[in-house]
Amino acid sequence: MNRGYKIFTGTAHRKFAEDVCQKLNVPLSSATVGKFSDGEINVKIDESVRGKDVFIIQPTGAPVNDNLMELLIMVDALRRSSAHTITAVIPFFGYARQDRKAAPRVPITAKLVANMLETAGVERVITIDLHAGQIQGFFDIPVDNLYGSLIFSNYIKGKNLKNPIIASPDVGGVARAREFAKELGLDMVIVDKRREKANESEVMNIIGDVKGKDVILIDDMVDTAGTMVKAASALKLKGATSVMACVTHPVLSGPAYERIEDGELDELVVSDSIPLKNTKCSKIKVLSATAIFAEVIKRVYSNESVNTLFK
Repeated sequence: MNRGYKIFTGTAHRKFAEDVCQKLNVPLSSATVGKFSDGEINVKIDESVRGKDVFIIQPTGAPVNDNLMELLIMVDALRRSSAHTITAVIPFFGYARQDRKAAPRVPITAKLVANMLETAGVERVITIDLHAGQIQGFFDIPVDNLYGSLIFSNYIKGKNLKNPIIASPDVGGVARAREFAKELGLDMVIVDKRREKANESEVMNIIGDVKGKDVILIDDMVDTAGTMVKAASALKLKGATSVMACVTHPVLSGPAYERIEDGELDELVVSDSIPLKNTKCSKIKVLSATAIFAEVIKRVYSNESVNTLFK
């Protein structure tokens, strides 16, 4: 039975949802998302969803709390409107950085958000480059965690770099960088740093030889850009010819834009999973992830394999 599907979005990144719908050749369905005078979020689904497979496109970037609550409230509204299935398409999964008990008396917010989404009525999640792969295990529903390499690989190849090498900006990102290196057939180095406190880092050492190399830093997100800029400086001190970074989620808070513009990083390539606050930084290049998400939505709705997309 062909139930049909509908795509909704909140206010977090409407252009992303519109671009996905354009690629799927379907209209973006109508929902009114606003606020009461005291700041409470008010949602009304403006068309029938009874018996439909529904996809909600909503990254949970800044303002994280508002965007997350919008998503949860929209899910509740759709569930109460008799949608057949509800899939949350979350290009950027907020609260993912607290994914384990790294110290006494701290929360695991990634698990908390997973519980909230499931309780609200989400039956599947589609996202890209989770901060940690094990977050998929926090859910008891299917989670499609897409790879950022699907966005960046062709761009890197098209640069025709003379002596390219992949770098991980920290030890925790080695697995992600290794996958890129394997896919592109390149060697890899590691930037070893010591983080003194949240959002501050100090580059300590480069594991591997970068002399005369065009270094490509790989990471899932860039926040204040402290790590990226310091890593670029350290790599160039060790003889790197150029340093570019490919990062899926451009959180870019605080002094990030100024650090990128003034620092040693030659280019920062990001996806459009989060809308940029400043589009005038000359070093930032945005690649669209909408075609990948459109293809995955189509495959999920048609019960086709998502895994073959990665091959």
